[in-house]
Amino acid sequence: QVQLVESGGGLVQPGGSLRLSCTASMSFFRINVMAWYRQAPGKGRELLARISAGETTNTVNSEKGRFTISRDDAKNTLYLDMSSLKPEDTAVYFCYASPYGDPKDYWGQGTQVTVAS
Repeated sequence: QVQLVESGGGLVQPGGSLRLSCTASMSFFRINVMAWYRQAPGKGRELLARISAGETTNTVNSEKGRFTISRDDAKNTLYLDMSSLKPEDTAVYFCYASPYGDPKDYWGQGTQVTVAS
């Protein structure tokens, strides 16, 4: 099992930037894929970006250029750097992990991001 703890959310003005962090209780060397999702009020959870153990990244087309996913294996921490934030980016942001050899999906508790002036 792995526990995921997100941090870094908060209130930011439109056009601003924010860095989200997700720290795992398990060594990243045991985790195959990690990702960031978000869920806006009244909407389903949507994938934003994912990163594999080989650091291959995939970011959904609509967010390329604004959102960047990265991982620090030495710190067991996943990051999401967000820029040019818009009010429609307001959502709860979740960290996801898929460890090697484990069929379960693991989620963090989520961190709220609110973009408003």
